[in-house]
Amino acid sequence: MSYIMYRETTLGVALTHTLDEFVEEGMISRALAAKVLAVFDANINKALAFKVKNKVQFKSEKLLAYRYCDNVWTIIMKGVEFHDVLWPVEYRVEKMKIVACEALARAIPPLTTATETEK
Repeated sequence: MSYIMYRETTLGVALTHTLDEFVEEGMISRALAAKVLAVFDANINKALAFKVKNKVQFKSEKLLAYRYCDNVWTIIMKGVEFHDVLWPVEYRVEKMKIVACEALARAIPPLTTATETEK
């Protein structure tokens, strides 16, 4: 299962804007742009699971809301402070939303390329 929530990250937004520009200029078709986004959705979860090793701790002044629906947790917190475990970095935000989806601890196949999904 691939989630599209990573399209709202900096990387996902930049990819979407770039693909939209390519479609507007006639460099690629809308179908190809949709296929690229589908490959991005399928592979970003795998890449983050195995390639990112940084850890960040956070604490919150108040838990505003939480819900669990369709195997997805949504947590909204107020006054959140972040502390990087390895680097002396501290950051504070007034409001934070966490969306956590089901992840299975099993061997994940190698990343899919665009040419493999076209078959």
